[in-house]
Amino acid sequence: MKVLKRPAPVAPPPPVPARKRRRTLLPYGLLVPAVVVLGLVLGYPLVRLVLISFQDYGLRALFTGTATWAGGDNYAAVLGDGQLVPVLLRSVGFCAALVLGTLVIGMAVALMLRRLGPRMRIAVTMSLIAAWALPNVASTLVWQWLFQPGYGVVNWLLSQLGLGDFTQRDWTTTPASAFTLVWLLVVWQSVPFVALTLHAGLSQIPRSYYEAATLDGAGPWRVHLTITWPFLQPILGLVTILSVIWDFTVFNQIWILTQGGPSQGTTTLGIWTFTRAFSTNSFGQGAAIAVVSVLLLLAMTIVYVRRLVRAGEDF
Repeated sequence: MKVLKRPAPVAPPPPVPARKRRRTLLPYGLLVPAVVVLGLVLGYPLVRLVLISFQDYGLRALFTGTATWAGGDNYAAVLGDGQLVPVLLRSVGFCAALVLGTLVIGMAVALMLRRLGPRMRIAVTMSLIAAWALPNVASTLVWQWLFQPGYGVVNWLLSQLGLGDFTQRDWTTTPASAFTLVWLLVVWQSVPFVALTLHAGLSQIPRSYYEAATLDGAGPWRVHLTITWPFLQPILGLVTILSVIWDFTVFNQIWILTQGGPSQGTTTLGIWTFTRAFSTNSFGQGAAIAVVSVLLLLAMTIVYVRRLVRAGEDF
């Protein structure tokens, strides 16, 4: 009969020195000021928004500072509103069109920057930075003037090119042309960041890889799929997430150019939140729409981040 021996006791791990513990906690301590600032700047307004969404908050509450508790009535009114589905589909579709256009044009500009000479690359880079640094309200007003009927530069140029009489053309009279006008503006404002970020990623790819692929007889499209695309996947994922967050919450451009018209044809969730809160003085319902928008955006971001992480693990 074989006798089983009792395993020898395992010695406990040595205690962590106090100096090493301090070094381990030091990075977290350095993050505390930033966390406190973010908590005050972002956390408090978000908590306040959620509280207002559960209150009967109107003009009376705005002046008196006291509001009655409404429970889920604001959410029930918003979710039961017939405008919710059209506005939601319009917001998602417009966001997808903006993100796709920004990424495609940004990638094209980044590839162009890689092929330009040093002086021309610097000139184009400075132009992109200038366009990106311009405040969106100021650039939207300039855009409004460019497409102004009667004396807009774009209408005059199209008329001079012989494409028809565009002198009195109002680009905000139909939802399609109004969305096109906003799409061009938002993409123009977003492309510089995406292009410069992707160009920074392209500059980190060793040129020896491209030279080896060229010697093997690979064409431009094959080189892009086998070398450029795998290296840029993490950066593309980052700029895609940021573009979704920015484009899903576009407000200034739409409000200045169309104010949600014509016939609410360009009303997105951001515009709907503003009009419900300030046009009808239903601040509680406006806050409820904003909370729903945040939850939808958070859900889309989480799903995309999970897919991006899984793709990175497989890669």
